[in-house]
Amino acid sequence: MCPFYATLHMCNFDTDIGTEELAHLEMVAAIVHQLTKNLSMEEIENSGFKTYYVDHTIGIWPQAAGGIPFNACEFQSKGDLITDLFEDMAAEQKARTTYDNILRLIKDPEVCDPIRFLRQREIVHFQRFGEALRLLQDRLDPKNFYICNPEFDINCGCNCK
Repeated sequence: MCPFYATLHMCNFDTDIGTEELAHLEMVAAIVHQLTKNLSMEEIENSGFKTYYVDHTIGIWPQAAGGIPFNACEFQSKGDLITDLFEDMAAEQKARTTYDNILRLIKDPEVCDPIRFLRQREIVHFQRFGEALRLLQDRLDPKNFYICNPEFDINCGCNCK
């Protein structure tokens, strides 16, 4: 294993952000719960919430706005640090865009304030992953970024020491 990759993981970089991302899910679930806990049957039927209600009543079941349930397919890992960092950065940007879209639709300050907080955290995570990518690229042979995976291909010319 490339020493930089080991150092990055030993610093709990990924686990700290992963733990915070689970807290984001918890915050969004709490907002959804607060918004739906006192709905009447008439409100459920008229709001488009009816099909969700049939399966989950008003329990929290994480899913995309289109109705696709959250699953492990949302997580991507290739075992190549450059690939994985780009994937992490893309995930942070997609989350930020989702929060932007929510803020365009919702005007309730009790919803918008925590969503703005979560949006800001996605920006910070994107920046941290970008910094990690920059550090990694500084330690790799710039002529060999995409020829091989220095985490897997032992003799590929990785000069990260």
